[in-house]
Amino acid sequence: MQKMLQLLAAAACAFGLVPAYAQVSDDTVRIGVMNDLTGPYSEISGPGSVTAAKMAVEDFQKMKHPAYRIEVVVASHQNKPDVGSVVARKWYDTDGVDMIVDVPVSSVALAVNQVAKEKKKVFINTGAGSPDLTGTACTPTTVHWLFDTWMLANSTGRAVVHNGGDTWFFLTADYAFGHALEADTSKVVVSAGGKVLGSVKVPMNTSDFSSYLVRAKASGAKIIGLANAGNDTTNAIKQAAEFGLVQGGQKLAGLLVFLPDVQGLGLKKAQGLNITEAFYWDLNDETRAWSKRFAKLQGGKYPSADHAGVYSAVLHYLKAVDAAGTDDGIKVVAKMKELPTDDPLFGKGVVRADGRKIHAVHLFEVKSPAESTGPYDFYKRIASIDGNEAFRPINQGGCSLLSPK
Repeated sequence: MQKMLQLLAAAACAFGLVPAYAQVSDDTVRIGVMNDLTGPYSEISGPGSVTAAKMAVEDFQKMKHPAYRIEVVVASHQNKPDVGSVVARKWYDTDGVDMIVDVPVSSVALAVNQVAKEKKKVFINTGAGSPDLTGTACTPTTVHWLFDTWMLANSTGRAVVHNGGDTWFFLTADYAFGHALEADTSKVVVSAGGKVLGSVKVPMNTSDFSSYLVRAKASGAKIIGLANAGNDTTNAIKQAAEFGLVQGGQKLAGLLVFLPDVQGLGLKKAQGLNITEAFYWDLNDETRAWSKRFAKLQGGKYPSADHAGVYSAVLHYLKAVDAAGTDDGIKVVAKMKELPTDDPLFGKGVVRADGRKIHAVHLFEVKSPAESTGPYDFYKRIASIDGNEAFRPINQGGCSLLSPK
């Protein structure tokens, strides 16, 4: 009887009657999308990231096993590290969540990263910029997918200095991401031959930038570096226009600007900005097709790079779960590093041993209203940078995973 049961099981597996996820806890892969659902970063991440994750699940099931049981759960961290930690612990401990994705705001991401390390669960960050996630805070179960401040500084910062913007003053968001972005960009500016004349720290979600812009204008710096994101960036740009900073000869450098930011500003105010993005909807036929599909599900809104990053990350995670035959966090992330990444949005890439996802990034200039030919036709590509040049060298981050055992 035992031999007969073994033969029946083998036959069932051969014909796809038994799912390949026999070692998946609860027979269900649960993915938690955690981000800012209603606040300053909700257009960059928010509900769009949930849509992107569900699109990845749908595509994985079509290309692999439609019988896979996969759930997507959602929560807002309210841009608070303590809230993010509480949600992560509940998800991992009691709700059966196997992987958390997105998590904009570096302070929240670092808090969730610590919980994931303790629980040996997967955390794939697409929304935060702290390079510590693959540096001093790296873990065996964390992957940093989209961008980081090192990449932004070394692309946007260096390009601006080389084009004559050799004196800088920073408006810096007063949390981990802003501090890191200012620090990394300052190093690049100085190494490229420029000078940093000063900076001012601005609380998150500030509505009135007037006092900060007065200091920036008084500095006489050629470049006002915006070391912030989301509504903080767009508010600063709008009010800088009202203050006449650009008309007075100073220029703004948006160190982290997403497509929804430009949409909110309008091309009249955003034109001429040089920005770095890892994804833009109009790069090629595949990005255009996916983005139009996304827009239909999002009321006509086109995806940010973060939305694209969530899709790409979830798809590769599910491929790794399938290949590993388990949802064990350490084993799945090891498989993610072993398998090359490949999807229609970012093309081919790798996940390095320190957890850093490597892909090309692009320098764009925001078009003028006259150059734009339709909705969301915002960028013209200036250059593309190979991922191995765009991101911090693996031996410079201080990741303990690389230390000899």
